[in-house]
Amino acid sequence: MNARELLPTASGTRIRAVLRDLLRPSKGRAAGAFVFIIGATAIGLLTAPLLGHVVDLVATHRPASDLVTPVVELVLVAIGSAVATALGVAMLARLGETMLADLRERFVDRALGLPLERVEKAGSGDLTTRVTNDVSVVAEALREALPELFRAVLTIVLTLGAMAALDWRFLLAAMLAVPIQLHTVRWYVRQAKPLYAAQRAAVGAQQQQLLDTVSGAKTVRAYRLADEHVERVRRRSEGAVGLTLSGIRLMTRFYGRLNLAEFVGLSAVLATGFLLVGADLATVGVATAAALYFHSLFNPINTALALVDDAQAAAASLARLVGVADLPAPAEPARRTRPVDASVKAAAVGHSYVDGHPVLREVDLELAPGERVALVGASGAGKTTLAKLIAGIHHTSTGTVSLGGVPLEELGPAATRRMVALISQEVHVFSGTLADDLRLAAPEATDAELRAALSAVGALDWAEALPDGLATVVGEGGHQLTVTQAQQLALVRLVLADPPVAILDEATAEAGSSGARTLEAAAAAALAGRTGLVVAHRLTQAAASDRIVVLEAGAVVESGTHDELVSAGGRYATLWAAWSGTRDAGH
Repeated sequence: MNARELLPTASGTRIRAVLRDLLRPSKGRAAGAFVFIIGATAIGLLTAPLLGHVVDLVATHRPASDLVTPVVELVLVAIGSAVATALGVAMLARLGETMLADLRERFVDRALGLPLERVEKAGSGDLTTRVTNDVSVVAEALREALPELFRAVLTIVLTLGAMAALDWRFLLAAMLAVPIQLHTVRWYVRQAKPLYAAQRAAVGAQQQQLLDTVSGAKTVRAYRLADEHVERVRRRSEGAVGLTLSGIRLMTRFYGRLNLAEFVGLSAVLATGFLLVGADLATVGVATAAALYFHSLFNPINTALALVDDAQAAAASLARLVGVADLPAPAEPARRTRPVDASVKAAAVGHSYVDGHPVLREVDLELAPGERVALVGASGAGKTTLAKLIAGIHHTSTGTVSLGGVPLEELGPAATRRMVALISQEVHVFSGTLADDLRLAAPEATDAELRAALSAVGALDWAEALPDGLATVVGEGGHQLTVTQAQQLALVRLVLADPPVAILDEATAEAGSSGARTLEAAAAAALAGRTGLVVAHRLTQAAASDRIVVLEAGAVVESGTHDELVSAGGRYATLWAAWSGTRDAGH
């Protein structure tokens, strides 16, 4: 199996540039939050000297009435700090949500525009984990880590300044902890950065394996590959879990070193206070305030340093998001020739997913405007690959594909998407109302046009019978549609999008026999007036087509009408005889 070509990740320089770009429109809000949080921190720093003053009053045996003023001041400090903190944090949270929304929109916009060939090479698990896990990690960092880190850094800086104001020797004593902390952070960053990057990649690989196993469950069971796939899932899971446990062990050692720094610093401050008080260079209250200041640094320092852990995870996730957002859009040709009709032509087309292992060999195929052609062949014959080449999802290794007389390379991705639509057996019902789901194909469609499209494929009766008709919520968390109904929705979207060329890749394969008959009629109606290429899972679809093309081992071996091929007694006739016998036995 060829290795996955994962989607790119951004460099640290590019991440910083993106963050500056995201922050630029909200400079005023950032400045306002900065002012409020500085104010809250400065007010909170008054607590230690007020408590030190209380200690001095008690130590000098002053009357209890003298304690009223500092106690009231402590209450006012608590209220003022709380109010300013709430306002600052709220502004920071709003700033973070705005930046996150902008980043998410950029990512989703680019992800939806990625060529499907690029997504398939990376594996859908890579993109899925970026749009779910990575977005969640970055969101949590912006919502919680950013405000906490901002407040922690400000508290550290202002508290150290306050210690220096009490006596510069207290600041020197406190600084003894800094070398241990800096060494700890540098050690942690060196260890954590590659670890978290590997963990993200491992989770993506695990997700991809789960998707492959679950989506291909029927094939896995049919070929008795369950044990092998369970083993693959186990290996991928063990890899992800192992890296997660390594991260936990690393973080435990990180906190142990931070605790050592706290012990060294506090011991130094207390010793300094003892010496200064003994030499009458400071009062007990001042020494108490200095010790309280250093003790109050424990939480913000631990918070700031611990947030290095979140920052590493968020940076790894952000690099993955920005890497996708920065992918260049598919280049459109400078000059485009307009297709003259809805014809399709594949000339000497060859394709290989892995060098030296061709899937298609010198395939020639032509569809006249309005003609309906069925592709028939055994599994692995190359039917889906040919369909994807014509739809522009993959690029040919050799030969050319043309739509309306214009090669796809000259037509360009956007024009190709307008010209041809591919409907597969994998259909997603989006969460929302039925009307919104259908309008994905035609945003300006009226309710009358939606009903007309539903009627065209025979889906209007059940759609109107839903609890709220077109306003019924479907998809996840809503009304569950049957497999047949979901596939009909895809055909309704095809009618609404109204492309001149449509490709149906086994679009009735997932339905039961009765559902298949319904879908075959719906597919025929959806293809009316269009050039249609049908990858036929059921030979009844092939029999109803204008022409049948039989693929075998990546090459065209037969072409003709149903009656011609049955009379010829070749490969198709054998398939039809087997199909007819199976259907007769089923009856």
